[in-house]
Amino acid sequence: MNDSTGTNVLVLGHGEMGRAVEGLLVGRVALAIWDRYPQPGFRSAVLADAAPRADVVIFCLPTVPHAQVLQDLLPLLRPDGICLSVAKGLDDDGRPVAQIFADVLGDRFAYGVLHGPMIAEEIQSGGLAFAQLGHRGPGVVDRVAALFAGTRLKVRPVADLPGVNWAVILKNVYTLAFGMADELGLGDNVRGWLAVMALAEMDTLVRRLGGAPGTVQGLAGLGDLITTATSDHSHHRELGRRLARGEAGNGPAGLTGEAIHTLAVIGRNRALDVTGLPLFGLVSRVVRHGADARSSLEELLNR
Repeated sequence: MNDSTGTNVLVLGHGEMGRAVEGLLVGRVALAIWDRYPQPGFRSAVLADAAPRADVVIFCLPTVPHAQVLQDLLPLLRPDGICLSVAKGLDDDGRPVAQIFADVLGDRFAYGVLHGPMIAEEIQSGGLAFAQLGHRGPGVVDRVAALFAGTRLKVRPVADLPGVNWAVILKNVYTLAFGMADELGLGDNVRGWLAVMALAEMDTLVRRLGGAPGTVQGLAGLGDLITTATSDHSHHRELGRRLARGEAGNGPAGLTGEAIHTLAVIGRNRALDVTGLPLFGLVSRVVRHGADARSSLEELLNR
């Protein structure tokens, strides 16, 4: 046990990441886990019982349901509670998690995001993981540090909440390009070129969205980009490979993932200024319009 002895934690979602967080915290805190669609053999907590006791609520859910779940939780949350999320996408209105928290919780509750190299399968198998903690409100840094102290998740606080949140969202989009290049056999040198171009474009976009210069060089940006662009466990790398094989990136029968949804929302809402960002444009054309990955990448490489 550590300083979190006696802490009540409610985990929302029992997918891969929910189970990873469960493994990190079980036996260290009073742990309740809720899932809207529990698998056979799993007994979900009841929100009306668990939420009023929770010192910390950890959202291991996709971004889209965050706002509705938060609205359901609002009358149940403790005034001194903290809401955390690991989600890496946009909702249907084009909002990242940090903005959803701000819109729904305002100044009444403290909140934060945990983003970085956090492959769930590695955590579950006993490996290390690393996250930046973007935060708003009193006590978040100390309480989250105490919560994960001594676990396999190493947490580093950072003041740039919007920058960290957007860095990890964009990282998923750019990871698709790495998957495409791998599937096409373009080689290690191209992977290095992609890393430089992706990081430069991510920095431009994060600054346009109100983040600080250089935030993308941290765990949520560069660290997670390297992880997801090279890991065999990476869903988005695999999506990129499938896109290079000509599988659909949009439509009701298309591929699914946070980056696919992010690009659809950005394209529909024009929520992002992507002027002068050729790699982002390439990924968007392949995903949203079915452009050929090989010819698109070769054209960009030959500029």
